[in-house]
Amino acid sequence: MAKAPPNHGKAWTPSDDKKMDKLIKGNTPTGLMAYELGRTEDAVRSHASEEGKSLKPTNQSPYNRQKKK
Repeated sequence: MAKAPPNHGKAWTPSDDKKMDKLIKGNTPTGLMAYELGRTEDAVRSHASEEGKSLKPTNQSPYNRQKKK
């Protein structure tokens, strides 16, 4: 069985919300957001939905990647 993330089952704090907002603005993939927040991907998606925040990527590539030619 997989090990539970450090914040599994804990309530979201205002600092968690701020960190999630910063990660969303940075166009961070959901899996990496989950790792950074110490939660599961499902928990991140669920909380974002409850808060009315979109996790869909913007029109920019993550991490300032160049488009392949």
